Amino acid sequence: MDSLNLEQLRERAGEVSGLLKLLSHPNRLLVACEMMEGERSVSQIEASTGVKQPNLSRDLARMRDAGLVTTRREAKQVFYRLADHRIEALMRAMCAAFASDLKPQLNSSPSPANDQGVTQ
Repeated sequence: MDSLNLEQLRERAGEVSGLLKLLSHPNRLLVACEMMEGERSVSQIEASTGVKQPNLSRDLARMRDAGLVTTRREAKQVFYRLADHRIEALMRAMCAAFASDLKPQLNSSPSPANDQGVTQ
């Protein structure tokens, strides 16, 4: 990393570490992953993540307060979406790094164990 990029990172390190801290909670991480594909209602998020309403409401409020998500109200339903394309890019990078066994197309290179003739 060149010195210019490191200096830019140094200036924003607090912001980035705060974002990562917010996403470090398993429920909020699941919720953010669910919203990678677009806007979702609270009931859709609850059904897909399994996070129950009281906890989900608390986590969505924290994410909203931190600027991670934005909302839109339609009648009695509230819809959430990721607030920034950089957050979506971060979530996609984490999924690619940690969920490669769930998405075989992302794991196109052989694993080191297979290079050595070891079967999994």
